[in-house]
Amino acid sequence: MDKKNTLRAGTVAAGTTLMMLLLSSPAFALTRDDGDDPGEGLSVAETLGWFVAAPLVIFLVITGLVMVLDKSRKQGQV
Repeated sequence: MDKKNTLRAGTVAAGTTLMMLLLSSPAFALTRDDGDDPGEGLSVAETLGWFVAAPLVIFLVITGLVMVLDKSRKQGQV
């Protein structure tokens, strides 16, 4: 009985997820709205810079600041 309930729950969850994905898809993405001015697209280098390099740099800066400003260890103690 436990396997049956697990299978049923998984089926319902998968079906619900699929329906949400289908309902949220951009069906009319090519139809422009009034006042829509999308501008130019990003190049591959700009896309990698904004969505890969910039978050990595921000992560490294925050990590470095936390390590440098960490006061939980006393001087001379390892």
